[in-house]
Amino acid sequence: MPAIAFELPEEVREARDGVAAFARAEVIPRHEKHRALLEEPRKLYREDGRFSDEAVALIREVRRAAARAGFYAMCVPEALGGGGLGHLAYYVAWEELFRVCGPQNWLMLYVISHWAFGPSRLLERITGEARERVLAPMMAGDASMCFGLSEPGAGSDAAAIATRAVPDGDGWRVSGRKIWTSNAPIADYCIVFAVTDPALASARRGGISAFLVPTSSPGFEVQRVIRLFGHIGGDEAELRLDNVFVERWQVVGELNRGFEAALYGVSLGRIYNSARAVGYGRWALERALEYSRIREAFGRPIADYQGVTFPLAESAAELHAAHLMGLNAGALLDRGEQAVKELSMTKAYSVQAGFRAVDRAIQTHGAIGFTNELGLYHAWHSLRIVNVADGTNEILNRTVAQRLLKGDTDL
Repeated sequence: MPAIAFELPEEVREARDGVAAFARAEVIPRHEKHRALLEEPRKLYREDGRFSDEAVALIREVRRAAARAGFYAMCVPEALGGGGLGHLAYYVAWEELFRVCGPQNWLMLYVISHWAFGPSRLLERITGEARERVLAPMMAGDASMCFGLSEPGAGSDAAAIATRAVPDGDGWRVSGRKIWTSNAPIADYCIVFAVTDPALASARRGGISAFLVPTSSPGFEVQRVIRLFGHIGGDEAELRLDNVFVERWQVVGELNRGFEAALYGVSLGRIYNSARAVGYGRWALERALEYSRIREAFGRPIADYQGVTFPLAESAAELHAAHLMGLNAGALLDRGEQAVKELSMTKAYSVQAGFRAVDRAIQTHGAIGFTNELGLYHAWHSLRIVNVADGTNEILNRTVAQRLLKGDTDL
C-alpha cells in the first residue's frame, strides 16, 4: 500500500526510477568489482589523505556514465543544457539513491550533480566567458568543483568571512583560508567567497563577492585533507589562497552580492542532506526489520519483542514525517517560495530522524551492528556529520523561531 496519498509528477517518478535503475546497473556492480579498493582505506587513500588515482578514476567514470545517461545534469536548468527538473525531483531522486545504495555503495554520490561538486543553478550566475571555459566539461562529468565558503572563524556565521579580494589592475588578488570544503581534494574549480567591500561587509549589507577559481591557479593550495572519525583520508579539505589573481570573467553573479549565491547553495545543501537522512534512515530500517525476523533470542525471533520493534516503529513514523516534509519543501521551492522556515524545519528534523533510525538499527543488530560489513556505522557517521553541515540544528531552530516571532506561523 502506498504511504503517500498524492501522486508525484510523472517526470519526478521517472527520474526516481531511472536513477535507481542506473545505480543497480552502474554503481553497485562497480563496487562489487572493485571492493578490494573501495573498502580498503589503505588502497582508497594516499598518504596525504586524498583519494588514490584509481578511486578518482572510478568517480570520474560514474560521473561520465551518469551524464551520458541523462541523470547527472537532470536538475540543472535547461538554459545551461540540463534537464530542468526542480527541487522536488532533486529531493526525490537523492532520497531514492541513498535508500537503494546504502552507505557502502558510495559511488552513487556522483550519479546526480551535487550542488557543490558540479553544475547546478549556481552556474546560471557565471559570465559568458566562464560558461565557454568550464560548462562543457562540467556538464559531461569530466570536471568538478567545490564550494569555498566556510572558514576557521566563520562557520554558521558565514557572513563573518575574512578572505579578502583586493583590486589589482583589471582583476583582484584573493587571499585567505577556507575549511570544510567538500570535494576540494579532487576538484578542478572552486567558487570562492571573499570580501570585496569591507565597509559593506562590516555593516552586513553585502560587500561579499564570489569568484570561480581554477584549483590549478598559482597561489591556490589544498593545504590539508581533514580526517574525520579516525579515518585515514577523506574529501573535506582546508584551502589556502595566497594572492590568487582572478579576472572579471571569474565573478559569479553581481559584485558585492555574492552572498546571495552562498545562501542559495546552502538551501540546496539542506534539500540534499534531508534526502540523505531519510534515504539512509529507510535503508537502515529495512536492514533492522529483516534482521529482527531471522535473529532468535530465547527461542523466538526478536521481532516478537516490543523492546525491539517499538523503537523501529517510532523511526518509521519519524521517517514518514521527514519524507513528507522534504516533499513539501521541494514543492514550495519549485513554486518560487523561499520556504525559509519550512526548509529549516525539514533539514533539522530529517537529519535527527535519520540518525535515530540508524542508531536504532545498530541496536537491533547488537554487536554485529558495529561491524564494517553491515555498513550501518558508515551511515551513522554520515548522518552525525549532517547534523552540523549546511546549518546546525541549533542555527536552524533559531531561524524557525525568528520566522515564527515575525508572524510566519502557518504550519
